[in-house]
Amino acid sequence: MPKVEINVPEHLEMQITQMIEQGEFVNREEAIEDLLSAGLKAYKTSGPSDDNQQGFDDGLEDDGMMGHDDEYVF
Repeated sequence: MPKVEINVPEHLEMQITQMIEQGEFVNREEAIEDLLSAGLKAYKTSGPSDDNQQGFDDGLEDDGMMGHDDEYVF
């Protein structure tokens, strides 16, 4: 499996750590893989509209925001 290195905001890291501690995931690798997969599936099913075919970031920004500049909902 390819390895990917990412930087995430501290609040996301804290949420992932909390999910692991609560037993929702066995470890960080499983958490990141499952959360990324869920996000990609959600994006694929909603995808960019015909009016907005500019790219991946634009689709997530429009569909995943909860009124905060740095918070996405999966």
